[in-house]
Amino acid sequence: MTDQRPIDHRYASANGPRIDIVASVDKVREVLEHLRFGSITLTVHDARVVQIDVTEKTRLTA
Repeated sequence: MTDQRPIDHRYASANGPRIDIVASVDKVREVLEHLRFGSITLTVHDARVVQIDVTEKTRLTA
């Protein structure tokens, strides 16, 4: 099965990846640099990341 969705060329550049993907990866990288324990959830609509949820866990010692 192949993906037959139309390509939105507003986010594409002639020589590289889509600008929105680069921005999303940069934001996830930024979050990862500061996250020690937790999770990151990406919400995608129409092949675009529209939301990044970060859940951080704090470990308490007894």
